[in-house]
Amino acid sequence: MQIFEFGNKEAEIVLIQPVMGSDTTPTEKEIARIRENSTKDFCLAAFRVNDWNTDLSPWEAPPVFGKDGFGGKAADTLGEIERYCVDPAKTYYIGGYSLAGLFSLWAAYQSDRFCGVAAASPSVWFPGFSEYMEEHPIQCGKVYLSLGDKEEKVKNPVMATVGERIRAACELLKSRDVNCTLEWNEGNHFKDPELRTAKAFAWILEQP
Repeated sequence: MQIFEFGNKEAEIVLIQPVMGSDTTPTEKEIARIRENSTKDFCLAAFRVNDWNTDLSPWEAPPVFGKDGFGGKAADTLGEIERYCVDPAKTYYIGGYSLAGLFSLWAAYQSDRFCGVAAASPSVWFPGFSEYMEEHPIQCGKVYLSLGDKEEKVKNPVMATVGERIRAACELLKSRDVNCTLEWNEGNHFKDPELRTAKAFAWILEQP
């Protein structure tokens, strides 16, 4: 797995973000947007995954849209990320967009390595994930969630549950004394992913 580092590589704060394929250059715009909304110095480590549906899904699941199912290899991806997050002097946050946002949430249930999660439009419609959240304790104290206001207004019956599920997720985390916010953005799932991800990380950075 290739890792691309942006920002100040010597910073004490490290943001971990899975990205897809060769999709790393837009992170430069994301970095600029985070800096517009946060005073904290940081390094962003982008982990390039080869198979989005396989490398970021916590367990196997059938196709929800199209023909590609989910391979359930998130544990392997998390293992590589954890091997990177070994400096005790640094503070690590994890986040991402869409399935990478779901992966980041799941990772915080699996590992205590991360101090917060920045989940922008996370795929919380993923089969079984709401139940997983109810049955397990998260291991970080800060979680940012967001969704586009049109994301739940789709014909796909599984993906249409995303609004109900993200509202429930936010309430569940708050009930467990997690500093959690849910922000609604204008548009569907494909609008402004860089902006939404930057907003997510900036919020996490500015929380005490």
